[in-house]
Amino acid sequence: MKAEGLQPAPVAPRLEQFRRIVVKVGSSLLVDQQRGRLKHAWLAALAEDIGRLHGTGTDLLVVSSGAIALGRTVLKLPDGVLKLEESQAAAAVGQIALARSWAEALGHQGITTAQILVTLGDTEERRRYLNARATLGRLLELRAVPVVNENDTVATSEIRYGDNDRLAARVATMAGADLLVLLSDIDGLYTAPPHLDPAAQLIPVVPRITAEVEAMAGGAASEYSRGGMRTKVEAAKIATAGGAAMVIADGRVKNPLGAIAAGARCTWFPTPSNPVAARKKWIAGSLEPKGVLHLDDGAARAIRLGRSLLPAGVVRVEGEFSRGDAVLMRGPDGGEIGRGLTAYDADHAVAIAGRSSRDIEAILGYAGRAEMVHRDDMALAVE
Repeated sequence: MKAEGLQPAPVAPRLEQFRRIVVKVGSSLLVDQQRGRLKHAWLAALAEDIGRLHGTGTDLLVVSSGAIALGRTVLKLPDGVLKLEESQAAAAVGQIALARSWAEALGHQGITTAQILVTLGDTEERRRYLNARATLGRLLELRAVPVVNENDTVATSEIRYGDNDRLAARVATMAGADLLVLLSDIDGLYTAPPHLDPAAQLIPVVPRITAEVEAMAGGAASEYSRGGMRTKVEAAKIATAGGAAMVIADGRVKNPLGAIAAGARCTWFPTPSNPVAARKKWIAGSLEPKGVLHLDDGAARAIRLGRSLLPAGVVRVEGEFSRGDAVLMRGPDGGEIGRGLTAYDADHAVAIAGRSSRDIEAILGYAGRAEMVHRDDMALAVE
């Protein structure tokens, strides 16, 4: 009898079918655990994989561990668990080496690299989330590859993710990715921890994450890695809810992304949604509106045609809200057209309502966003 929520794998997807991919790389893959040094040859091969996908027009983001592992070697810190201040010091030193290594490896592929350091608040607080999302979006438009890591130099146990699996899932949803690749030191999810149960079998596809699936997750396999299979399953729940498929694959091989594309053993977590639909569902049903934007007839028609809401189409603003809060959008007859995340605080929205986007800088004193509510940040009401 097959376990609930599991079934044989369908035809393996091809990486080339995804338009935006987040690749998570753990410390145990990137750093030689005996010497504490970067595995340059392995990184160069992964960069080749990224370069091939990038050349087809695919957007790539990387979530990379390794800063603390590299920094502790430079600082000659002892083996074992580090104190908080030692971890922060190691991260401060290691981030320089890590960023330089990624920039050099991807530079050989003709790719510009950007470094993004985030904390828990950057993905959990809407204002900071929108700022980070906008930065990632612009970098991808410019064909750069953002390399993201948790800012371990300032994060503490109370305000951190604690593992880059869940961070990668948050980055995937924030960036609107449709695939998250977790490169690991194991080739997928097994029915039991394979190092404890020789009869454990690889599960090629997990259509639904059930309690039984969660029970199969084991602990961390490496002292250099904060995560284990449990955090990978948690990451899958975050990613698939946000409209991104996820795959766990063996990253120890050379050219690991090429191996996935060629049909290597791995575990896929498909999603029934897509990033845009999942985001709009979240906006429509999960957020409490803090204000109302009353629109003229032209703006109401434009929104129904799938366009963004510009300040010129807003005739009146109600409520007290901050940038990133949900607001209702109502037409001339008072009916709800939809709701979305506003790009402006209430007082600034009042100041620019009815005005051209070209006037925003002169009115507010800074060059704000052209849209009051971007079309990607709104969900239309069902008519």
